[in-house]
Amino acid sequence: MFGGLFKKKILVVEDEPALRKALSEKLSGAGYKVMVAKDGQEGLTMAINKKPKVILLDLMLPKMDGMSVLDRLRNDAWGKDVPVIILTNLMATDGYKKLAKDFKVYDYVVKSDRTLEEVVTKVGGALRSDTE
Repeated sequence: MFGGLFKKKILVVEDEPALRKALSEKLSGAGYKVMVAKDGQEGLTMAINKKPKVILLDLMLPKMDGMSVLDRLRNDAWGKDVPVIILTNLMATDGYKKLAKDFKVYDYVVKSDRTLEEVVTKVGGALRSDTE
């Protein structure tokens, strides 16, 4: 009816081309408008300029690592509240869990432990928590 006018924007910041494409396709298929960035600098710029409703953020990225992106986001008037889901291959050690809590991360997902469907479900949960 409105041709996607009200689709929620999701930003995927992921340097691995195959996973970036798979996430984009899965999220698009679930009805989201997906934007992708292949490195941290591009992701930060897109986030600030396009203001997505949820950001999926890898930690190990070229140009600017995910924690630096998150730090800069959280110091921005808009970015301080955007739901961020960390999507990484780094195990959730106590140090990473503390950082995620300090930066008010919605969730910390180890890629190898979750399916794409589970990631889409987490995005939906982050969107619901953002409106509560």
